[in-house]
Amino acid sequence: MNYRVAALLLILAAFGVRELWLEQLPAYLRPGLRLNAYVANTADNTITAIDLVKLAPIATISVDANPSGVRAHPTRTEIWGVSSAAGTAWILDARTNAIVARISVGAAPFALDFSPDGRRAYVAASGANSVVAIDCASRQIVAWARAGRTPWIARITPDGKTLVVSNRDDASVSLLDAATLAPLGVIHVAARPEQISILPDSSKAFITSGGSTQVSVVDLRRRVLVANLDIGGIPDDLDLKGDGGELYITSAQAHGLVIVNTQTNEVAEFLLLGMAPGAGALTPDSSSIYVADAAAGDVVPIAIDQRKVARPITVGQRPAQLALTPGGDMLLVVDSQSSDLAVVRTATSGLITLIPVGQRPRDLAIKVF
Repeated sequence: MNYRVAALLLILAAFGVRELWLEQLPAYLRPGLRLNAYVANTADNTITAIDLVKLAPIATISVDANPSGVRAHPTRTEIWGVSSAAGTAWILDARTNAIVARISVGAAPFALDFSPDGRRAYVAASGANSVVAIDCASRQIVAWARAGRTPWIARITPDGKTLVVSNRDDASVSLLDAATLAPLGVIHVAARPEQISILPDSSKAFITSGGSTQVSVVDLRRRVLVANLDIGGIPDDLDLKGDGGELYITSAQAHGLVIVNTQTNEVAEFLLLGMAPGAGALTPDSSSIYVADAAAGDVVPIAIDQRKVARPITVGQRPAQLALTPGGDMLLVVDSQSSDLAVVRTATSGLITLIPVGQRPRDLAIKVF
């Protein structure tokens, strides 16, 4: 009888430990959910799908030439991207790892964006001087508009009302109605505008210049240029704090991180980081930012509130893009030279593993489903 009681207590204890363990797991690692990464490889025109629980590749999917702009759809179990050389947008079913649709969008697209409700996707075709809106359910183009010369990227405002398009060869930004793509106005900005970051209240947009050391500030309500901020080097990436109060701008030319007060439109601070800091990734709570240094082969962690630069984390030969898992537990870093995906545990700043991907990876997306 005592043995039976002991065995029963042992079984109950095991179930109790399991339940406690499940309670401690992030929601995206609960049983039945999957956490995958998708890496776009430009040299062999493939997407590498990676299981981030097992930390291993699970599929290699062929797509059209020169894939980039990989994004996880906000509501559908799909990964979207564009192929610049083919002039297409493609859709990958995350459950089957199969391409389920290809859409001709115009010559030389580089990125895409989704409406806040996930019903539409927007793509700027830089070689066709145009922008298209795609219905995500039917996978059909539902609107088309002429933009300026060489539209680089199209970003929708958080309120879902306005599309902001940077026209690289016109030194301008086009504002389009998100529903119809009807023109709302054109604003001249600093030379060769590229990346766009928009405040959560949809009031302002910040646009990098690929041809000067300036970042343009545009008032989206009045539709005017507010300022051209000189940051001391050509800007490379924009990362906006969750509450919109600060904008973090990396510059390889300036060797550091520029912090902009988005309310006063002023440069608030500069942090010296390394040789060639480029892409950045903010933690979900905006307490830290990780910046990839392509020349040094490492990632630099920065505590935002303390303005403290921590010891760099060695991740490979030429880290390019990086992203954090939804809970911020792991940092993923694409290495364009060694063709690896580095996985870093953020709690310890330690490299967990290097996962081989395709040749010359450029971009990545993370999907929980």
